[in-house]
Amino acid sequence: MRKFKIPAIPATTQKSIRFPNDIIDEVEFVIQGKNSTFSAFVIEATKWALENLKEQEEEERN
Repeated sequence: MRKFKIPAIPATTQKSIRFPNDIIDEVEFVIQGKNSTFSAFVIEATKWALENLKEQEEEERN
């Protein structure tokens, strides 16, 4: 499994989504002082989760 990293700002398309306030607060706290945005963090976390799910599915098949 690859390690999670706080991403740089990628090219994006705007998408609207609602988050619980406590999650927003935690994400904004960890990206403070980093060259990142809330959206970039969520995108990287989603990519990481999808990759993790694929790895789990492969392990279950074997």
